[in-house]
Amino acid sequence: MLQDVSFSVGNGECLALVGETGSGKTMTTRVITGLVGRSGGRVVKGAVVFDGLSLVDAPSATWKQVRGRRIALVPQSSLASLNPVIKVGNQLRETIKTLNPHLETRRRSIELLDMVRLPKAADVMRLYPHELSGGMRQRVMIALALAGDPELLIADEATTALDTTIQRDILDLISELRTTSGLAVLFVTHDLGLVRRFTDSVAVMYAGAVVESGPTATVLEHAWHPYTKALLASIPSVERRGAPLVPVPGLCPAPHERGAGCGFAPRCSQAEARCHEQGPVLETAGGEHSVSCWLAVTK
Repeated sequence: MLQDVSFSVGNGECLALVGETGSGKTMTTRVITGLVGRSGGRVVKGAVVFDGLSLVDAPSATWKQVRGRRIALVPQSSLASLNPVIKVGNQLRETIKTLNPHLETRRRSIELLDMVRLPKAADVMRLYPHELSGGMRQRVMIALALAGDPELLIADEATTALDTTIQRDILDLISELRTTSGLAVLFVTHDLGLVRRFTDSVAVMYAGAVVESGPTATVLEHAWHPYTKALLASIPSVERRGAPLVPVPGLCPAPHERGAGCGFAPRCSQAEARCHEQGPVLETAGGEHSVSCWLAVTK
């Protein structure tokens, strides 16, 4: 269940959505792409606005013009998302034909593979997904996402299974697309190191809500929320070499386990009585930096 989720992404900007498994990141992407209904969910309150167009309860004709064309998704697993018995070229050509029947599909497929820096694009077209490396499959997924010339690209854990070098190459590619075409990017990840290097702003999610948001440097260097601080303390750091990592105790609660107060209160060492009784709202902590925490609001 999502609640109090609010953020915006402008042309050429990259917003990171971070948080533990179960915090609501993927559910948020499903709402934005109109796919939440396929997993049994629905939007009962709030709005999703894309370039002035309201997408909540939008008819299928509207989604046909938006999904894949103006908003594109790169899912978590390229191996699971690509059809294993259809060659890469045929999958690309089918997608292009669906999105724009007037284009010459083979030429456009090669253009897209070249765009994502896959060498020997014509040869790659003849391969099956299992014949590609993880990095090559991820580039194919990006090519498929770019087939409709989208304005917003949602990358849902798109680099999680890749090694560090390939991760950097994929993110450099996305950064280049932002610069050259004004592509807006919503980058869903667990990796705060990647967030620091490749994003403009960040929204930290916990238990279905955004608990802290703002410019990336501000949030990571001057975190207010205890959960954000706990995430930062749990990752390796050169400055803390030799010091033990500090894991976040407990687990993110399921929707039916959430109480009336702050969702993080049961795991927070600083929680006060009111933290268990009433949940705070997202308030400005200075400039564009916002936080949902009683301790931050009172300081």
